[in-house]
Amino acid sequence: MKIFDCTTFYNENLMLEVRFNILNKYVEKFIIAEAKFSHSGEKKKLNFDIKNFPEFKKKIIYVVIENEPNGVKYKNKEGDEDKADVRMNSILRIAHQRNKLLSCLTEAKDEDYILYSDNDEIPNLEKVNLEKNKNKIIIFKQKLFYYKFNLSCDWVDWYGTKGCKKKDLYSFSWLREVKPKKYPFYRMDTFFSKNKYIDLKIINDGGWHFSQLKSPKDLELKLLNQEHHDEYKLARNKITNVTDLMNRKMINYDYKAKSNDYKFSKEFKLKNVSLDIMPDFLKKNVDKYSEWFDIEKKI
Repeated sequence: MKIFDCTTFYNENLMLEVRFNILNKYVEKFIIAEAKFSHSGEKKKLNFDIKNFPEFKKKIIYVVIENEPNGVKYKNKEGDEDKADVRMNSILRIAHQRNKLLSCLTEAKDEDYILYSDNDEIPNLEKVNLEKNKNKIIIFKQKLFYYKFNLSCDWVDWYGTKGCKKKDLYSFSWLREVKPKKYPFYRMDTFFSKNKYIDLKIINDGGWHFSQLKSPKDLELKLLNQEHHDEYKLARNKITNVTDLMNRKMINYDYKAKSNDYKFSKEFKLKNVSLDIMPDFLKKNVDKYSEWFDIEKKI
């Protein structure tokens, strides 16, 4: 049984470097998909360069998405876009990019495990024995961090990395949408649902979601081009700027708001946490990545 780690890429070289080093001893291949357009539909240059990762070159499979997916609705003659179309277009682009990863799994066997994460969601594979797993789907419950490796958003449970055996993989967009809940056997609706499962295992202490580890300028660019770029654009002139939030160790995104509610409505304080909960690679390389740790200076 081998593990294939699959992810998408925009321009997150820092996160890939950390990801490769944490997962290298567990993973057979790293599979990366990059598109020539952002989730907001803006054309972009290709940013991934395998020369930046010579140590992992033999393990990396890289695929480029050349074209937009079918079904995208573009602006009308007046240059306007319907709000619902904007969101749906993003969803289509993300699914298209993820599902292209399937074409890179030719080396994987039916019993091999396929894991999918966004590249800032890193699973903790140290204490997981996939050889003994009997469940169809595994989901990693991860700790959420913002701006720095050790600034914790500890009131949110983040279910990032999800996986299954190759023989059970329908598509990556399907896997991403599986509900992070093990349903009881008497829930008959699970037999007809594509995202509710009885045969599911949640891995506690399942890793780390290092969100928004970027400079203020790069973070602004990401927010304008990610899946929820429409929400951010609407809120942009009404909320505190990114630099100020970073300086005050705050976020202004309400993860617990209902799906139709306005999410940029409150501010939440981040918590500086012990390095003990970091992966070993980061604990050993605090000096190397000192810019990305929030270390309180002693007077």
